[in-house]
Amino acid sequence: MNNGLVMRGMLLVMFCGAGVMSAAGWDPMAGDYSGHAGRTIYVSRLGDNSDGSSWQKAFHTIQAGLSAVPDEQGGHRVVVRPDRYVEANLAPAYRGAAGAYNVLVGDFDGSLGSGGKGWVLLDCGDADKGFKSWDWWGPFRSTDKNWPTGNKTGQTFSSIVCDRWIVRNLYTAGGDAGLFWDLTDQSGQGFTVIVEDCVGTGRAFGGGVCYPVVRPGEPSVFRRCYFLALDYVGDTAAVLMGGWEKTMPDAPHAVFEDCTLVHPDNAVAMSYAAHCTRARFVNCRMIVLNFTQPEMGGKSTGIICTEGHCPTGRLHVDLEDCVLAGYSVLTPGKDAEVTSYTTKGKVAAYVQFKQTVPKGFEQLGLWPVELFEQIAPPKSPEELKIQ
Repeated sequence: MNNGLVMRGMLLVMFCGAGVMSAAGWDPMAGDYSGHAGRTIYVSRLGDNSDGSSWQKAFHTIQAGLSAVPDEQGGHRVVVRPDRYVEANLAPAYRGAAGAYNVLVGDFDGSLGSGGKGWVLLDCGDADKGFKSWDWWGPFRSTDKNWPTGNKTGQTFSSIVCDRWIVRNLYTAGGDAGLFWDLTDQSGQGFTVIVEDCVGTGRAFGGGVCYPVVRPGEPSVFRRCYFLALDYVGDTAAVLMGGWEKTMPDAPHAVFEDCTLVHPDNAVAMSYAAHCTRARFVNCRMIVLNFTQPEMGGKSTGIICTEGHCPTGRLHVDLEDCVLAGYSVLTPGKDAEVTSYTTKGKVAAYVQFKQTVPKGFEQLGLWPVELFEQIAPPKSPEELKIQ
């Protein structure tokens, strides 16, 4: 095992209900990793594109690295040199395993031997024509053969192939979604991804997960990440979530810790096809740019959005030490009735002056300068790591 990879080990903290459990033993980059000793695969545009066994022999594409994962035992590492990779619809050959996650990691500071520094930028756009805002076109592959528009491949493909993967130091851009996984025809199964120190941008979603059931003790975790989505029509949000249970689970499908969410109209939304959905946000910043005037025909779906939910759709959010900004905290009108929440610590909201904030929120009356300084994506992974 590469000694640099071991030294780069990080303690993963998983939230399950009110409890906290350590998951360092699942991370093959952690010093006390106890799972299967997998293969290390290298990706660099400077390699010779042969077998990925070293930086000199590195594959030229991230997909080639993911395709070279040899088995389903887990503990494999795909290490990528900082650069721009014009790719989309990535899919690993195998999932990770219980107690032995796989890792896709950018060598942001050169400590893993690549000699590079900065972002691993996964650019899903058209290299000649620009932003490719097309349904089912994004960093991680998922498709629905019945979808009427967009990336129609004639087949359905589920992001379940990314189960029990860890993603670090990755910047995604140029496509329909960012750091987002849709289980499509495998909905209703347990699914976990861990995403740290990443930037997720897209037309529809910056990040999120649809439609797992809660896996006890293994929620998806997004830590020190920035999410930006650029559209405001239909099923879109900085973070989109969708659960599959018909009753609200006791634990979250996903935990967001120290993340920034930016969107034209809503920061967090429950997908239109979701059933009962639960998410936890700790020390997060939710910035919505819509402070509309309804008197002039304007409309807002709220910072936390449940507009257009299906009959079984319910959203529960647990908020701890978070700050929000936008027209209203919840979707105006009856759609808000399917939302429930808890607050802990200081949870503050800056809203349009005619709007009230729900019980448990502190209403901010003055412009939150420090919050709006967070609108821009971070320049480097280092900025996320020191927040």
